[in-house]
Amino acid sequence: MDAGKRSVLGVLVDAVDYDAAVAKVLHAAAARQPLSLTALAVHGVMTGVHDPVHNAHLNSIDVVVPDGQPVRWALNILHGTRLRDWVSGPELVLRVLRRMAEQGLPVYLYGATPQTLDRLVVSLSQRFPRLRIAGAEPSKFRTSLPGEELALADRIQGSGARLVLVGLGCPRQETFVYGMRQHLNLPLMAVGAAFDYHAGRLRPAPGWMQRSGLAWVWRFGQEPRRLWRRYLITNVDYLVRLVAQTAHPRRPRPPAPTTQRLESLPM
Repeated sequence: MDAGKRSVLGVLVDAVDYDAAVAKVLHAAAARQPLSLTALAVHGVMTGVHDPVHNAHLNSIDVVVPDGQPVRWALNILHGTRLRDWVSGPELVLRVLRRMAEQGLPVYLYGATPQTLDRLVVSLSQRFPRLRIAGAEPSKFRTSLPGEELALADRIQGSGARLVLVGLGCPRQETFVYGMRQHLNLPLMAVGAAFDYHAGRLRPAPGWMQRSGLAWVWRFGQEPRRLWRRYLITNVDYLVRLVAQTAHPRRPRPPAPTTQRLESLPM
């Protein structure tokens, strides 16, 4: 299913399922075409709601998949899209990498700590023995120095990679894929906590919690000190705004996509 972009509180989210999202990434990888993709849950949507400039960047990303039941519910309630499932970032990564391995297309990993990245490489290599990992670089946890993003783009292109997975955390990774898209002729996927999940640092919520829209409770229980504001304040803000958008005839107008070049990128 691919019903195009729809506004959720002014953030444009694609009404797509797994098959459509995977097809878009694989087509760009095979054709050597630029593509930016991110998986937005409630927190990701709200980063755009609270920052109009960042919202314009989000609305410029080629594919924004609904990562989480609350975002899927919003698409169905507000726009009648009839999406049957959300598109989980970690699960999308596995489905894309399975196809990349089958087609012999190399992958580049960018983000996380050196320790997490090392564990991720081992985990992915065991899960997909035919997967070709062209390169892996940990995050520098700072903004780029002049020309640093161009040097990174050269390394990625020189590696022969046909896809970049980006695990910098929201909203840094969305800014990264927005800014790097103009430098690379290949897809970039901002995949949130997928690096931590597939490296074995985090355990996914049970299926029943995911289906009930309670995955955030499980995630909150794993890192309460870091995530309490995100889930106890941001989620309530999202629900209040969603009710208002549902009831009010004048819904938030999405900021127009932009091609503005960024002076620096999260690295």
